[in-house]
Amino acid sequence: MGKKVLYLHGFASAGSSGTATQMRSHLYPFGVSVLSPDIPVSPLQAVPFIHSLVETEAPDLIVGTSMGAMYAEQVYGVQRILVNPSFCMSRLLTFGGMGRQEFRNKRQDGARDFKIDRQMIQEFRQVEAKSFSGVTEGERNIVYGLFGTLDRRVNCQPDFKKHYGSQHLVLFEGEHYLNGHILGQVVMPLVEKLLCISK
Repeated sequence: MGKKVLYLHGFASAGSSGTATQMRSHLYPFGVSVLSPDIPVSPLQAVPFIHSLVETEAPDLIVGTSMGAMYAEQVYGVQRILVNPSFCMSRLLTFGGMGRQEFRNKRQDGARDFKIDRQMIQEFRQVEAKSFSGVTEGERNIVYGLFGTLDRRVNCQPDFKKHYGSQHLVLFEGEHYLNGHILGQVVMPLVEKLLCISK
């Protein structure tokens, strides 16, 4: 049976994101499938949804970007790549403004927008309180943190370093959102290495 990667997208995005599409086409020749679901907007629904998916699908590797990386950090026992993780969603949204926001990518349920309100921020606070709660020496060996040196939106490097150390902390010249170049040059070579696949 082929290997499996679970991709967890960022805030206001969807499983149909360009990153997921590129990962899928890159890994298809290796017989690796990429699962890329729409993550529920509510953080308190998102966490059990992700954990249930991991239990059912048993991915070999989880790749998360931004908010998705914050969720991925809490899925202990699986190899994980956290790209520009946002461990401080509640703070970002508190200062980023409330109200309706459009999804940047097409959602499977057809939803075009969602509401940022105090309840959502409170839910993020609850979820964030559990970050790093299962970090062990074993976890430090299977978790990688990738950080763009030009990221002006989020800087959670200190949090990652404090809990996971710097042995798997990778800096790349890039911004918060991934592009095809960074994905191809930085993320995918690490994915191939962790899955033990090569051309």
